[in-house]
Amino acid sequence: MPVDVDQLSAMISHAVAPVFLLAAIAALVSILINRMTGVTDRIRSLNQIADDDTSRKWLKADIARLKRREVLLNQALQLAVIGAIGIAILLLVGFVVAFLGYRHEPGAGALFVISLCLLVGCLVRFLQDVRISLSEHDHHL
Repeated sequence: MPVDVDQLSAMISHAVAPVFLLAAIAALVSILINRMTGVTDRIRSLNQIADDDTSRKWLKADIARLKRREVLLNQALQLAVIGAIGIAILLLVGFVVAFLGYRHEPGAGALFVISLCLLVGCLVRFLQDVRISLSEHDHHL
């Protein structure tokens, strides 16, 4: 079976945007993991405050807000990883289909749109975490 060089060449040139998106998602995942680690560490440190420590017990009131942030960051992380998986599938299937000589554009376009929607969902959750993290409570600690 002869390889359609033109179709394969077109797929290579069309792969540039998804690869950049995949790199951006990888950087975003790193940021989300770092933020989640910070929130989790803060929850652990607040949970270590003894109930009879009246001078610091009031700090434990922040645990509920931190748990909400943890949920938002977890959801953002999941959406980002699913979006990255979609991009990886787009690239894999696109190259296989192009190698076989078929048109890859319709399927690639659909997967790209789905991955972008997942990225938007991730960014919305990330924004919600940022807004909560900048709330007035943090400035009093």
